[in-house]
Amino acid sequence: MAFDRFRRGVEGRVQNDPRSVDAEHQRPPGASDELVAAVGRLSEAFEYIERVRGHLYTLHQLVGHADKLLDDVVDGLRAAGQDHLAKQVQDELIGANVLAGRWTFQVVEEFDDGYYATFKSVEKRIRDETMQGRRHVFEAELKERRRTHGRPGHEATPDEAR
Repeated sequence: MAFDRFRRGVEGRVQNDPRSVDAEHQRPPGASDELVAAVGRLSEAFEYIERVRGHLYTLHQLVGHADKLLDDVVDGLRAAGQDHLAKQVQDELIGANVLAGRWTFQVVEEFDDGYYATFKSVEKRIRDETMQGRRHVFEAELKERRRTHGRPGHEATPDEAR
């Protein structure tokens, strides 16, 4: 994993180096390398949950679109004289639940209100308690270490790029 390679690569070289690309991403006083890394890992995990959420909304929209297309299928089968097949599509597929008792909007809402909301709340609480609410402290320090200072395209902030 890149995270593990990063940790191994900096051990003994820049431990407890508080430098960051800007004050907004500066590690709070007393925050250890291990704490910054752990909170960074939690934020990374939350980013994956954000992606899951996006995929659920994609699922929701794709299933809804497919269900709407079935209206054309039913019309086409009826026009082709295949009423028994049209009835099969109408009765078995159109409006069917994707999970027991649920359409996709219910799946998305349950995820949003349950696991997603809990994960988001815990991540923010831990970040508030340990990093003074600052986001991406780990990444900001990584950027500061990896960029080539003074080289165009490697500026610390957008203001430096102007």
